[in-house]
Amino acid sequence: MKTLLFSLVMLGAILSCSGQRVADMTCGVDGGAITGTKDWEGEFFPNISYIKYEGPSSHNPLAYKYYNADEVILGKKMKDWLRFSVAFWHTFRGDGGDPFGSATKMWPWDDGSNSLAVAARRMRANFEFLKKLGVEKWCFHDRDIAPEGSTLEESNANLDYIASIAEKLQEGTNIRPLWGTAQLFKHPRFMHGAATSPDVRVYAYAAAQVKKAIEVTKRLGGENYVFWGGREGYQTLLNTDLKKELDHMASFLHSAAEYKKKLGFQGNLLLEPKPQEPTKHQYDWDAATTMGFLKNYGLSEEYKLNLECNHATLSGHSCHHELETARINGMLGSVDANTGDAQTGWDTDQFLTDVSEATLVMLSVIKNGGLAPGGFNFDAKLRRESVDVEDLFIAHISGMDTIARGLRNAAKLLEEGRLTKLVEDRYASFNSPLGKLIEEGKVGFEELEKHALEAGEPPIVSGKQELAEMIFYSYV
Repeated sequence: MKTLLFSLVMLGAILSCSGQRVADMTCGVDGGAITGTKDWEGEFFPNISYIKYEGPSSHNPLAYKYYNADEVILGKKMKDWLRFSVAFWHTFRGDGGDPFGSATKMWPWDDGSNSLAVAARRMRANFEFLKKLGVEKWCFHDRDIAPEGSTLEESNANLDYIASIAEKLQEGTNIRPLWGTAQLFKHPRFMHGAATSPDVRVYAYAAAQVKKAIEVTKRLGGENYVFWGGREGYQTLLNTDLKKELDHMASFLHSAAEYKKKLGFQGNLLLEPKPQEPTKHQYDWDAATTMGFLKNYGLSEEYKLNLECNHATLSGHSCHHELETARINGMLGSVDANTGDAQTGWDTDQFLTDVSEATLVMLSVIKNGGLAPGGFNFDAKLRRESVDVEDLFIAHISGMDTIARGLRNAAKLLEEGRLTKLVEDRYASFNSPLGKLIEEGKVGFEELEKHALEAGEPPIVSGKQELAEMIFYSYV
């Protein structure tokens, strides 16, 4: 009833705003109505209390069954292993719309307008949600938290205003952004790319937008800054200068790293690989492609990777593969925790609920010593048919419990060492004098040929894949 009454009030305000402004109302940047000094100060989730840990036997959908924030696992608190973060764009801007249908959700913090007052309400809702969920991190795009103005100056002013509200809400809390980023893919100006645009004016505009977004991320105490090249790629090589675009993207990232240092921002710069969608060929296709690009252009000391599980599967890999590829190269920075649907085929951004996948992910994270200053950002959204505010909590609780179960499973698997021993035994021959010479780079083909002639035909040795799978799944 409260939501209905609020919507009716806002509808009346919108009608009033189409003509002369009324005393306590102002008009949004898109002509929609916003409330002024008498903005609604109630709770956005009045029927949701603070989410507590109740243990595996609980059947309460609004309680944690496996995520126990202060429980120590392998010498570190669970909350420090996992460092959960809420994605502002999906949680507070997601409306259920998709390429085949219009919006299905009307949240109590929204009135359908893209105004500063509504943006302020969204930020208030964000902090209430974080506090009740017991999460201290959140992630944002600049244009998700503040409306774009008619000029760059107006957009920057809008962003500063919302940042000032976030600063105020942060006071007395440990809540800070895990990372910020700039939205360089939605506006028509970026339809040919941002850093890879063939138009130098777009390149300059994108640089200015990133500059401001890094400044706001630092201002709010953010620990990382992410580059997601939503349209950094090409549709056809027939109209594309491939080398020029890659060179331009490298120059853009060099400039960002230089400005980060000038600004005194201590956070990590992260690049997020993603194949296809929306561009047919994206330059940051997967972890290996992205690391190759960074090393080729002398950027590997300046950047790490923000890996998304759904992007991994779209590139033909598992999330575990992508994390391991980054980890062994010292470039695992942060994780966007989500999953896709094998029967769908696009980036569906669903909450991760597969415990076996979460266990594999946590094997890499534990071997990495954790993710800090990165973390697990829930770049995931409710299904189109889920329209209750309660569903936002249930989805995050489910995702957090799944990854917490993965942490518990992976820790036990590594502590007991059965799978580790199987892998060590498989490579035991390299502990021989010859194997050590090979790994130290002290033996060449002539010496290896001599050994092969003397040793004869190598034995056929089982890989024990079924045993490895049996051991792994016994812990899930």
